[in-house]
Amino acid sequence: MGRGDLTNAEWDRLESFLPRGGMRGGRWSDHRRVINGVLYRVRTGVQWRDLPERFGPWETVYKRHRRWSADGTWKMLLSRIQAAEDAEGRIDWDVSVDSTTVRAHQHAAGARKAPPPATPQKGAIPGTKPGRSGTAEAGRPAGGGGQIGECLGRSRGGFTTKFHLAADGRCRPLALVLTPGHYGDGPQMERVLGQVSVPRTGVGRPRTRPDHVLADKAYTSRSNRRYLRRRGIRHTIPERLDQQRHRRNRGSRGGRPTGFDNERYKKRNTVERAINRLKGFRAVATRYEKRAYIYLGTVTLAALVIWLRT
Repeated sequence: MGRGDLTNAEWDRLESFLPRGGMRGGRWSDHRRVINGVLYRVRTGVQWRDLPERFGPWETVYKRHRRWSADGTWKMLLSRIQAAEDAEGRIDWDVSVDSTTVRAHQHAAGARKAPPPATPQKGAIPGTKPGRSGTAEAGRPAGGGGQIGECLGRSRGGFTTKFHLAADGRCRPLALVLTPGHYGDGPQMERVLGQVSVPRTGVGRPRTRPDHVLADKAYTSRSNRRYLRRRGIRHTIPERLDQQRHRRNRGSRGGRPTGFDNERYKKRNTVERAINRLKGFRAVATRYEKRAYIYLGTVTLAALVIWLRT
């Protein structure tokens, strides 16, 4: 077992959730070896062609990562681990929301505006559902056209992507959303909290509502506060000075001041620490992928490792 590879305990937690079998007449290459190869690349940021030989052919490792990013396998594994943690009461549902900007490498540019249509694997059974069954090639999600569709933009940091996340009270990502680097934080709060969905291990619908939400001044819009009140979510978000001044100038029509718990707000550092953990993976701290869905799969895998090791 090499540095950064899955331990036996981590592998035991994942093994039962992994896809079974490959295309008809064949089988998957060893899951553990391939996942360790993807982890090595995510941790170090090396080019796929430079993967050590102990992980097998680099094409196999790359294609597995691309396929599982497209069909949601990485996201499914993350959800299963989150569900197991929640069943044992190990999720702190005081959720913090924030974002971070990631510099995109020059090689991240140049994706096709419309991806080629996906072709089924050789030997795939017509009409079979692609994805975790492994019987057909997963469809490649369309980027929506150009740099914006691939979540690439221009900001003060240059050529960038931004990922928005919600983190639990133990600094672990609960939900992830990608946008171009110049997009604002506030308008993405509903999208991020809408991605929070932790399945139940038994009967019942997934848990989607935090006990409490903490966020900085970028999220202090009226629409965000209305959204949180409508869902019955308590929140601690500071009010900007210009908003306070505008409310006072309107007198009784300005409404009551927003409540703010200064002591509870100190806990918002959990999302900053979660971002630091994610950026400890070099392929997350710098985006090399042309396609947004593959980069999202990379970030999701990094989040999965954080959950396994926390």
